[in-house]
Amino acid sequence: MAARAGTRSSALRSPSQIPTRALVDPDVPGRLRTTRIPLLEPSPAVPGGFVPKAFVGEVVPFRVVSFREGHDRIGVHVRLTSPSGEESLHRLALRNDGTDVWSTDIALDVQGSWLFRFEAFSDDFATWAHAAALKIAAGVDVPVMAALGADLLSRAAGEKDRPAAQRKRLLADAVAMRDGDGAAALAVAADAALAQIFSDRPVTTLRSATPERVLAVDRVAAGVGAWYEFFPRSEGARRSKDGSVKSGTLRTAAKRLPEVAAMGFDVAYLVPIHPIGTTNRKGRNNTLVADAADPGSPYAIGAAEGGHDAIHPDLGTAQDFRAFVRAARKEGLEVALDLALQASPDHPWVTEHPEWFTTLPDGTIAYAENPPKKYQDIYPLNFDNDPEGISAEMLRVVQHWVAQGVKIFRVDNPHTKPLQFWEWLIATVNAADPDVIFLAEAFTRPAVMRALAAVGFQQSYSYFTWRNTKAELEEFLTSVSQETSDYMRPNLFVNTHDILTEYLQFGGRAAYRIRACIAATAGPVYGVYAGYELFENVARPGSEENIDNEKYEYKVRDWNGAEARGDSLAPLLRRLNGIRAAHPALRQLRNFSAHWSDDDAVLVYSKHLDSAFTGTGKADTIIVVANVDPHSVRETTVHLDTTQWNVPLGASFEVEDLLTGAVWTWSDHNYVRLDAFAEPVHILKVRERS
Repeated sequence: MAARAGTRSSALRSPSQIPTRALVDPDVPGRLRTTRIPLLEPSPAVPGGFVPKAFVGEVVPFRVVSFREGHDRIGVHVRLTSPSGEESLHRLALRNDGTDVWSTDIALDVQGSWLFRFEAFSDDFATWAHAAALKIAAGVDVPVMAALGADLLSRAAGEKDRPAAQRKRLLADAVAMRDGDGAAALAVAADAALAQIFSDRPVTTLRSATPERVLAVDRVAAGVGAWYEFFPRSEGARRSKDGSVKSGTLRTAAKRLPEVAAMGFDVAYLVPIHPIGTTNRKGRNNTLVADAADPGSPYAIGAAEGGHDAIHPDLGTAQDFRAFVRAARKEGLEVALDLALQASPDHPWVTEHPEWFTTLPDGTIAYAENPPKKYQDIYPLNFDNDPEGISAEMLRVVQHWVAQGVKIFRVDNPHTKPLQFWEWLIATVNAADPDVIFLAEAFTRPAVMRALAAVGFQQSYSYFTWRNTKAELEEFLTSVSQETSDYMRPNLFVNTHDILTEYLQFGGRAAYRIRACIAATAGPVYGVYAGYELFENVARPGSEENIDNEKYEYKVRDWNGAEARGDSLAPLLRRLNGIRAAHPALRQLRNFSAHWSDDDAVLVYSKHLDSAFTGTGKADTIIVVANVDPHSVRETTVHLDTTQWNVPLGASFEVEDLLTGAVWTWSDHNYVRLDAFAEPVHILKVRERS
């Protein structure tokens, strides 16, 4: 089965061909925007008309606003066409909130381009049954209602492709209504089994439909994953007695992969592995003068040894890289590679294609800036000078690394390149290989971040890194799970090699625990930068970056020693990733729901997945209660809308803390005590009620 729905679905063909006169071109005079039965605000949808996204196994809400004049009842379907051409028809349910919104949840488990359209129809049986129940009970138009009902059932029985037993039953009920009094008609109107027959296969006289729309369904890794970022030159780096450091290699970095996999991560993300320029090379802590031992920033790409398609000679060879990719696959890891479209002054592009850069009036090439930051070791590309040539080269670079086994790219600062370029590049790459995933590292204005996601980026960095209070997190997590989830997938990185927030700088170890717990449970994709598990929280004065930043030097770390001393967060990361693997509710984006507490520092949310989508036949519900103040002990009352997981308000149920193993009996109002210095977060599994 290609699609699983949360409400009853039917694969029966429609009674007749449905016209598609909806949502026509508003610029054509005389054309109507609406259909006979209006179908408005269809979703999933993306502003600007771009294609909405989902990933394999994601539960997607299909919604549309539909109604008709008067009191007659309608029904709504969504018709899905899988990438292979298989059609299925799914009945939508009307929300009981007066909004005329019809919806159903469907999980699509085939990668590729799906088609969907909404179809509204007059529900003749429901209209008759509603009117009959009111009129016959009041003694109004009893013979008329019985005759109308008999005619309706006879019409349905005449449909040759209905099951024979069903047709026989419909004819019998029609005869009973014609020969009997109002009681027979009233019994038919109230018959739930008969109502289900007509729900599965409605009898209808009016039909409308939207045009077909496209939904792009990506592979699972586009929407679910735990990322681990590290610098391969630091893995296996050795410090000599004189204090100098010998670079690690791709071969030594591969030895770290089993430990990364053992922590439960899915993606090993490498910063650029290319040759690094020497002109204007940055020294330690971003100083403008480097000494001979300073390796330089890996983002200053290009030297005499080559550019974006080359590997830094200290790291090894192309053969070593392919061996690294194979080693990662053996551990169940995918390799993500940084794609930074810029050049050092020593890059071959500078001499071969000077027109690709911006030349200043004094004849020099402009270096990169992000005021007040300056990157004297980097030249940005100027896409206006030779867009065709630059685009062709960037496509070649991506295709080169795809051929080496890379299917995931973390794109550095995509907002500094034309949006149109990304739309073209991603579409071109995915047309040849739909498994390739692009993550946008764009910390910029909301409109730009959203536009990058809309034109094709499968994942996006987000403002999560700077959302730390209860109010900020509620607003942010609700927004990304509800408002933009049709096209923007946030990767909730807790830190990066560029970002060490004040919350982590001054929150102590509790801050690291809190942020990891929220990132791992609030969204299906999150990431950490190596050193997070060692609580590396000292910033360079006046900045949001780590002091002795790994961008400019080697980091020699003692992972095993730190864990042996109890100075590592690795055990918690293992536990969190194990919880994510065991609970499908945490591998969804759109099911986030904020709840309430009486304390402004206690965040409460749930992730619920209906039994139709878990694969086990049992619903999965997780409640997270987090003290987001890393300096305090908090006692408060938590208030839950338990109806979201089908528990009546006031009813009791058991919860198990997946971090500590403690079990409590809860209801919709519960006392909690969260000690930031011991256990600042509850991750609670709702146990099934007997």
